Amino acid sequence: MERIAKWADAEGAYIAIQGTKPLTLAYALTNSPVGLAAWYVEKFLSWSDCRSEPDEILTKDEMITDVMLHWLTGTAHSAMRLYGESREHPLHLAAGQRIKPPCGIVHLPKELPMPPRSWAERAFNIVHWTSLAGGGHFAAWEVPELLAEDSRVFFRPLRSDAVSQKA
Repeated sequence: MERIAKWADAEGAYIAIQGTKPLTLAYALTNSPVGLAAWYVEKFLSWSDCRSEPDEILTKDEMITDVMLHWLTGTAHSAMRLYGESREHPLHLAAGQRIKPPCGIVHLPKELPMPPRSWAERAFNIVHWTSLAGGGHFAAWEVPELLAEDSRVFFRPLRSDAVSQKA
């Protein structure tokens, strides 16, 4: 809880702004490629598993490509809609209610804080939990091989069950 509180104090302002004023921010970011780049590069720095600069993990070309995709397509708003929608319709489970499909979790050291496994297991059918030694919010860029292999490990038993049940 202390780690989450520290993270929220240092990094959580984006949740409030994207959750309460997403269109205001979206118009500002869509109107300014420099503003959009500043917003995204700050997230690359804060949320990736780097020591001091995001280009230790992500190349400048990758970062520029990501920013340009959002700017040229005008999708800043759609990228942040989840925050407002989640605020308007938060996920609430009744006492004892659980999400039944199998769930796999990859815990990354520089990812946004998440609850301990014992808490998550109250709501989700967790059949696979991995803690990787490196990586952050952009794991598909940062540790793609590790993430892909972990995804394979999670899905293999599910695939085998599905195939054997059909036979």
